[in-house]
Amino acid sequence: MVQIILASASPSRYRLLESVGIIPEVIVSGVNEESPEFDLLNPSELVLALATLKAQAVKELAPANSIIIGCDSTFEFEGKSLGKPGSYENAIQRCKQLSGKSGLLHTGHCAIDLRSGKEVSKLSTSKVQFAQMTDEEITDYVNSGEPLNVAGGFTLDGLSAPYISNIEGEPSGIIGLSLPLLRMMIISLGYSWPELKNK
Repeated sequence: MVQIILASASPSRYRLLESVGIIPEVIVSGVNEESPEFDLLNPSELVLALATLKAQAVKELAPANSIIIGCDSTFEFEGKSLGKPGSYENAIQRCKQLSGKSGLLHTGHCAIDLRSGKEVSKLSTSKVQFAQMTDEEITDYVNSGEPLNVAGGFTLDGLSAPYISNIEGEPSGIIGLSLPLLRMMIISLGYSWPELKNK
């Protein structure tokens, strides 16, 4: 049986895999996403680079029969990459910035098959449209703590869902791991999707 290793501490990514019958082993990569070397990359290059680094970082720790999946997400707004707000003040400002506007959620994926040594990387991009939010709604949302540590400061599967009025793209990619894209990557590595199921 193929063992799936998720090189991410993200509960959302874990839940997505679990929802389709895959229980991954989690090995957190420890990659520093804020390293200055990434500042020169555009948002789509950034997430692909980080997804690949995360997957490669856990190779030595993973069983020999496993496929490692690394992912990274960022939100592109007006040409700039908006990562995790990190603080209450930044999250408030971010919500005000995005209210009534749209941007692109990029998620980079890297899968490494340790049996064959093959590696494949792909990008998922979706357009996200936000509703106009009142000051009361923004304060209430930020006080929940949810936006502080998620890319762009919002999640499609969380408390910000009522404020996302439209998406153009693949919903699970916005949550953090595109399941249709992952399926295609797994097939390109020579496996069938049912081979991954262990639930």
